[in-house]
Amino acid sequence: MKTKHVGLAAMTLSAISFGTSGAFIKPLLEAGWSPAAAVTVRALTGSIVLLPFVLFALRGRWSALWRARWRVLGMGLIAVAFTQLAYFAAIARVPVSTALLIEYQAPLLLVLWAWATTRRMPRPMVLLGSVLAVGGLMLVIGPGALQAVDPLGLVFALAAAVGCAVYFVVAARPADGLPPVALAGSGLLLGGLTLGLLGLTGALPLETVGGDVPMLGGTAPWWVPLGVVAIAGTAIAYATGIAGSSRLGSRLASFLGLLEVVFASIFAWLVLGEALTPLQILGGALILAGIASIPSESTDPDVALDPDPNPAVVPVAG
Repeated sequence: MKTKHVGLAAMTLSAISFGTSGAFIKPLLEAGWSPAAAVTVRALTGSIVLLPFVLFALRGRWSALWRARWRVLGMGLIAVAFTQLAYFAAIARVPVSTALLIEYQAPLLLVLWAWATTRRMPRPMVLLGSVLAVGGLMLVIGPGALQAVDPLGLVFALAAAVGCAVYFVVAARPADGLPPVALAGSGLLLGGLTLGLLGLTGALPLETVGGDVPMLGGTAPWWVPLGVVAIAGTAIAYATGIAGSSRLGSRLASFLGLLEVVFASIFAWLVLGEALTPLQILGGALILAGIASIPSESTDPDVALDPDPNPAVVPVAG
């Protein structure tokens, strides 16, 4: 039970941290930064922030990094680089609200994946939690997301949802001696370098702008919001998200990840002055109700895709 409580606290902190990203990145985008440049610098800076912790955590056991090389590749290339590229390709063709609504179907994808691979219908509480959470998500993001849009944009958004689901699966797999902070730091470094190399080839537009940007009713140097996103929205968010997922399993962790949308709306209200509507508040309550309905994999006999020989870590399940 203590492990689950630590996991819940870690995932909540991760959702809060990820929620800072939109409100603090938006001033940079409005000032002329390209989305690809913002996410590349964000990932690389986040990996630098985590570097001292990674070095400390890996002292005397660098072999763990090699044993977990496939997890690191999955985290860096798919969870960080691919997901971000797919999301930005989506918002270039469809409204942001539509892209978010589709990307955050990742928890539902994990439930469907478990259903398909185990050939067992999810428990009623899982189905109820899915309906409540997805309904709440639609209210938080807004009815504007439900509209006819570019089919290719929808494909990119679905690809981002798959990448998001992969993030939770990779994060929840048995650690095999690799500390969560090391997986987060190495994954961010690999993802940031991949995006940077794509930018150097011209495949991604890497445009940056110096000077002050509007923030909190005034102005601040460009590195202030970027620093908030790099430290809170990236370094802390990924490290705590991986730590939480390893304790809760991919399914419950992915539903807790929906809290990011709720906290993003709160930060947009606090930082950008975007008002919270009654529907958004109701949607947040429904998401919380949906999360509360989802059992942990450790208590769900219907789900056990990757049994973990280490009893301290919850088995991975979709």
